[in-house]
Formats: sequence, structure tokens, C-alpha cells
Amino acid sequence: METRPPVPRAILVGVQLPDVDDVAHAASLAELGRLVTTLGYDVAGTLSQKRDDLDGGTVLGKGRLEELAAMTGGTGVVGSMAKPRKSKARERFDDTDTKRPGPSRAEPQSDEEPRPEFVIVDHDISPSQARNLERATGAQVLDRTGVIVEIFHRHAHSREAKLQVEMARLKYVAPRLRESSAGGERRMGAGAGESDLELDRRKIRDRLAELKQQLEDIQRDSDERRSARRDQLRVALVGYTNAGKSSLMRALTGSEVLVADKLFATLDTTVRALQPPTRPRILVSDTVGFIKKLPHDLVASFRSTLAEALEASLLLFVVDASDPTYESQLEVSRGVLREIGADAVPSRLLLNKIDRVSDADRDALRERHPDAILLSSRSPEDVAALRETIIAFFEAAMVEEQLVVPYARQGLLSDVYENARVLSENYDATGRIITVRGLPGAIARLRRSLAVT
Repeated sequence: METRPPVPRAILVGVQLPDVDDVAHAASLAELGRLVTTLGYDVAGTLSQKRDDLDGGTVLGKGRLEELAAMTGGTGVVGSMAKPRKSKARERFDDTDTKRPGPSRAEPQSDEEPRPEFVIVDHDISPSQARNLERATGAQVLDRTGVIVEIFHRHAHSREAKLQVEMARLKYVAPRLRESSAGGERRMGAGAGESDLELDRRKIRDRLAELKQQLEDIQRDSDERRSARRDQLRVALVGYTNAGKSSLMRALTGSEVLVADKLFATLDTTVRALQPPTRPRILVSDTVGFIKKLPHDLVASFRSTLAEALEASLLLFVVDASDPTYESQLEVSRGVLREIGADAVPSRLLLNKIDRVSDADRDALRERHPDAILLSSRSPEDVAALRETIIAFFEAAMVEEQLVVPYARQGLLSDVYENARVLSENYDATGRIITVRGLPGAIARLRRSLAVT
């Protein structure tokens, strides 16, 4: 019988700074726990400390650092990075001593659970802080950004998403290479005189340039596809990760998009038509979710993906109404969209997962957000009502016009039916006279195409 490898165990570490209250701090650590679980690790414990700022060397104060080391089996001492000079006699003694049985860090007894192998810090920390924590705890250290980047790496499926995530990973790794090396020997040949570290840096720079070029090629194709959809009715689902966007996308469009109860299950933008179909048809796009402290390089990398939101006619902010921190999550989503310039797009607030909210809390939500739509993506009635709301939004911007399609140009009828709703048809000597209803831009484009001789 095949035995599975043990699941890695991690300790979560958070520092509560003066500008963060107890509720927000607890929510941030809980979210970090979900990130770690999404990564496939077990959360073995949490350690928190109130401080005015992060310790420049080890993030935590001395007492908390020793407490953390006791949990991981480390020494609690950072020590010096410089190797002490030894006499030959001392070297022979140390060499003999290292051959004696006994681990360098405290090992659990056989009847105890294995000690955590990872320390996950709920902050962005410097390479030197990570190195010092590793020396003190004997565990591998990751910060919040490192966890998010690794999740993105595992969940990227399309070529574009994979290239974007690789760029973000390399930008994350590059400074850590710079500080984690004590300097390597010089190499000869091409790049003569380069140390191992310098060679690694150059490889990263070259790879980043290559990735940038590949992404520009892909994004040109994406821009062309978006341009072809320019006059179509487009809705973008935006919001915090795991707010239920993909579930709502599936309910609105009948598409088989991935739905999973984990953070960042969706990284690739999916575009599908609203179902049952409308004339003109309405396209719905599902975008990557947001999160607190989303690494800036990831926001930059996914700018093209988020362009679906920038170019939409309507944004639907999907919020998990059952989450106590939903308001801060909504502000994070709005902040990211402000960063890419999408805050000017018309929007509606959707308070999702309302089936998990008590009647009293529903009343409070209605009072606080009178213009919001309360719904559950699991309720066919709620989804149908949302569909009608979306249609009504576009109907309000539509105009009624009359088009003449010459008999010699009947091939353009499919374009008319695709981009407008046909209300009536008549015929005269000049051609087919069609009364249509659609967006002004789409009708203007149809007029131009019909006028071409």
C-alpha cells in the first residue's frame, strides 16, 4: 500500500501594529491560515505579538522569538553569519563531533506530532529578516507575498497567466538572491569574472526580458479580441477572492467554470454569454480575485487580465456578505480597481452568500447598503432577478433606430442581428427596412458598415 508523504506543518506569525485593531489583526491571521491551507499545509499554531513596528532583525521581540523557536525546535538564537576561523585541531574536533548521533535541532519524541517545518509571517519581510528567522527557528520561512506568489504559480493554467506569474516570482526571488549569498567564486569563459550570484542575477534579467516580450505578443492578440467585442454589452464580476464570483458566473452563463472553496481558484479571465441568451447578447467575464496586501508585482502582471474590468460597461462587485470583514474586503477590491483606472466604470454592489446571513443581519445590510443587491448564487430566483437587473441596465442606454439594408448587402443581416435587437422588418424598393434597438455606438457602427459601397 502506497503511503502518502506527510503534510507540511506551519506556524503563523503576526505582529499587531498600533494602527491595526484586534478584529482586523485576527481576520488577517485567519486569512493567512486559509492561504496556507490553500497551499496544502496544515496550520500547527499561531503566534502573535503587539509591537510599535516590526523588529528590523527578526520581526519578533526576543521573548516571542524564543517561544517560536520552542515550537519549531530551533535554538532561538540568530548567531553570526560569518564563519569563525578555526585552528586545524579545532576543525578535527568539530569533524569528529558532527559524526556523533544526535540532531542539531530538538526532535519530537516518537509519540509526538512532527515539529512544524515552516514559519509563515503575515507581513512582507526582507531577505535578511527571513534568514535570521530561519537561523533562530530551524524552519523554512515564507512571508505573505511568498505564499501568494506560490499559490498563483500552482493555479495558473493559461499561457498568459503562467508567464505573468513567472515574472512576479522572478521579481520576488531576485532581491533574495542578492542578500542570501555570501558571494561565489569567479567564473571564466562567457561572462568572465562573474560570480555565481552575478550570473544568477543576469539570468533573471534575461528571462524577465524574454517573458516581457512573450507577454506583449499575447496581449496584442488579447487586445484584438477585446477590440472585436468593443460594441458588445459587457459585464465584469470583480471582488475579493472566494467571494463567490465563479459560482455566480456559472449560474448566470451556464458555463463549466471552476468552482472551489479556496483562495485564488480562478486566475484566468473567462468570458461567456449571459443565459438564456439576449439580443444583443451580453457578455459576462469572471476576473482574478483580490486580497489584502496583494503584491504590487502581481497587480502589475495581471493588468491585462484586469483590463476586462476596465473595458466593461458594468462592474458587479461581488462580496461575501457572511464574512464579518466584508467591508474591508470591498475597499481592497475598489482600491485595486482605482489603481488600474477602472473606478469610473458604472457598478453595482452584490452582497452574495446571503443564505448564510441571519434575518437580523440582512436587515442591517439593507440599511447600510440600500442600493445593494442581496442574493445567493445558489438561488435560481435570485440569479434570475440579477439577470433582469443586468438587462435593464443596458436597456436604459439603448436607443431605437431604423436601418436600411440594401438588397445587394443582405450578408450584413447577421451583423445587425448580432449587435442589436430587431423590432420589425419591412421592405421597399431600396432594400430591407429594419427597426432596431441597441447601444448608440453599436448602431453607429452598423450604419457605417451599411453605408460602405
